[in-house]
Amino acid sequence: MRALETALDGLRALIAGGDLQPRDRLPSESELCERFGVSRGSLREAIRMLSALGVLDTRHGSGTYVGDLRAAPILENLSLTVGLLPLDSLLELTELRRALESHAASLAAARIGDADLDALDVLLAELEVTTDDTDQSRLDHEFHMRIVEVGANTAFAAMVAVLRSRSRAYHLFSTDDGAAVKQLSDAGHRAIWHALRSRDPMAAAAAAAAHVTQTETWLRKHRPPAVVAGP
Repeated sequence: MRALETALDGLRALIAGGDLQPRDRLPSESELCERFGVSRGSLREAIRMLSALGVLDTRHGSGTYVGDLRAAPILENLSLTVGLLPLDSLLELTELRRALESHAASLAAARIGDADLDALDVLLAELEVTTDDTDQSRLDHEFHMRIVEVGANTAFAAMVAVLRSRSRAYHLFSTDDGAAVKQLSDAGHRAIWHALRSRDPMAAAAAAAAHVTQTETWLRKHRPPAVVAGP
């Protein structure tokens, strides 16, 4: 493990220090092993780990290259691990999600145009009449992500999408309080939309934070099982 950490630290130092730039080809394995003082096995495992994170790109027959190092794609790779979290661990991330979504809503309130407001209104109208869990999850996600995309940059949106991805596995509308959850959820969405239409950043932030808090409360109460999507 120590040799693997040494290899990882060495590769990270070359990239973070600017010795290797985005899309540069890594030096040969023998050169890197000699520089870091590690075996080929440790180096290859370090390269595999960084490749899985989108930091490196290994091309068969060509070598290993530094990736584009754009924030959004690297953050999106976090969904591979966040998607495995049990409910208790997911709930620990709720505070972060609440802060991000409320901030995104405040930004969107200052920037949103009439066309985006109309599109959100159409989404909500469809969401309010559907009772299918899968459709509700899809439309709910699309509503929130459109707000984030209006207000924030792609890296911010990628982070919110990662946090929301695992939440979608827990369906609340089919619990004993499903009707109440549906009513309060729809009302929460409308409160966000009205704040956006009023171009009121503080109201939008408050409505978004309240909506996430409400979802957390229901999750803690009912603790529904995760629904795993098929291949």
